[in-house]
Amino acid sequence: MHSNLVGGSTAKRLINCPGSAELVRRAPPQVESVFALEGSQLHGAVERGLKGSLMATLGLTAEQQEKVEYCMEALDQIDPDYEGRWETEQRLAFSWDTSIFGTADVVGRLGDVTYVVDWKFGANVVEAQDNEQLLFYAAALRHTRALDWAFVDTDRVVLVIVQPYETRVWETTWARVDAFEHDLIRAVGLARQPNAPLRTGDHCRWCPARGFCPQMTGEVERLTRLQLESLDEQALARALSLAQRLESFIDAAKELAQARLEADLPVPGFKLVAKRATRKWIDEARAREVLGEEFIERSLMSPSAVEKMLKQRSEKLPDDLVVAISSGSTVVPDSDPRPAVLHVGRQLIAALSKVV
Repeated sequence: MHSNLVGGSTAKRLINCPGSAELVRRAPPQVESVFALEGSQLHGAVERGLKGSLMATLGLTAEQQEKVEYCMEALDQIDPDYEGRWETEQRLAFSWDTSIFGTADVVGRLGDVTYVVDWKFGANVVEAQDNEQLLFYAAALRHTRALDWAFVDTDRVVLVIVQPYETRVWETTWARVDAFEHDLIRAVGLARQPNAPLRTGDHCRWCPARGFCPQMTGEVERLTRLQLESLDEQALARALSLAQRLESFIDAAKELAQARLEADLPVPGFKLVAKRATRKWIDEARAREVLGEEFIERSLMSPSAVEKMLKQRSEKLPDDLVVAISSGSTVVPDSDPRPAVLHVGRQLIAALSKVV
C-alpha cells in the first residue's frame, strides 16, 4: 500500500517524470492482473510464515510453496544466529509530507547495519543496486519515529531484493539515501505544479497512463516520420530503443480503447467485434454416442477433425452436436466488415440490476 501521489513502486516513475502523477490520476481504473494477484498472495504467505503461522502456505501450489520458503530462508541466511530484529509490513511515511508513504516488506537491524528487504515474485529480474523502491523505504524509515531502533546510530544501509531463486544485496550509505530523498522532494514539488514535465524512458513500462500520454504520442509521430533506410547505425539503435518503449504504449492504447468501448464510451473510427469463434462439443457424451467409437482415439476428436473425416464420406456433422463460442471481443477500425458487438452499457446494467 502507498500514497496516491507516490510510493515505493512508483518512485522511479515520478522522479523521472513528475507529470505522470496527473496523467495517472486521470487514467481509468486498472484491473489487477493474475500476476499481481499471485504476488499479493505470496507476499501474504511470507508474512504469515515469518510470524509463525502453521497455515502460511495453505492453498498454494507446490511451486508457490517453494517460493515462499525461499523468501523465509533468505532472512535466515542474512541473520543465521538470530541476533537481529526484524519487522514485516511496516508503514513508512515522510515527516515533511505524511501523505507520502509506503509499506516495506521487511525492516531490520543487525548490529550497526540497517536492512530493508523486498520480496519480488515476477519474471522480470529486479536489481537491488540503485533500486528506487528500496531507497524510498530507506528514506521514509528515518522519518518514522516508531522504528528508530532500526536506524539510529547505524553506519550502513543494506538493501535486499529476494526474488526466487536469487537474493540480490546492495550495501550503500545514508548519504546516498539523502540524495535520493532530495530528488524525491523535488519531483513531488514539480508533480503538484500545473503542466509538470513529462519524460519517457524505461519507467514508462508499467505506467497506467502510457496509452494516452502526450509525450508518448509525440514520440510515435516522430518515429513514424523517420526514414529508416537513411539512418546511421547509432540513430538506428536509438530508434530501436524507442520502438521497444512504444510497444507498451501500443498495448496500453488498445487496452484503453477496449475498456471504453465495452463501457459504451465512443472511440471515433473504431468498434468492437467478436473474435473468431471456435467450435466445441455441446455434450461430449452425446457426441460419442451419436458418432461412435471410430472418432475416439485417446479422447474425442475435435469438431473440425470429425467434420473433415465425415466430408470424405460425403456425410455431414450434425449441427446439434456443436456450438461456436467466441473467446471475446477485439478492437478494429469501423471499416472492418464484421458486425459490431452489442454491449449493454454500464448505466443500463445498473438500471436493470434494480429491477426485481
